[in-house]
Amino acid sequence: MARRRSPQPTDVELLILRVLWDLGPSSVRQVHEALQPSRDTGYSTTLKMMQVMLEKGVLKRDDSRRPQLYAPAASQEQTQTRMVDDLVQKAFGGATRKLVLRAVQSERVTPNELAEIRQLLDQLTGGKS
Repeated sequence: MARRRSPQPTDVELLILRVLWDLGPSSVRQVHEALQPSRDTGYSTTLKMMQVMLEKGVLKRDDSRRPQLYAPAASQEQTQTRMVDDLVQKAFGGATRKLVLRAVQSERVTPNELAEIRQLLDQLTGGKS
């Protein structure tokens, strides 16, 4: 039985998406060159990954020019929101509070990030703590 493809981008697909979010619409060659410092793969591997992403609907392609340009089908914010929603459902049983608490309790949260979180909470609650 064939394995069902996940609607969420894989780790490698996220690397490619990050390049495209940073550079904007790009050719396979441009994406491949941007990935080289962190990922030593061949050009044909990058091309194949981007073709798979196109088939999955993660990327879109402009065929009206040469070389063809690829772009994300969704914005970075839309993709992140979809991934967080999926994480909340799968790992936290739909409880956003648990995700937020786990994230804030992490040792990786800096004082500046905590201040930003407080400011966001104040904005959301109208300044009521």
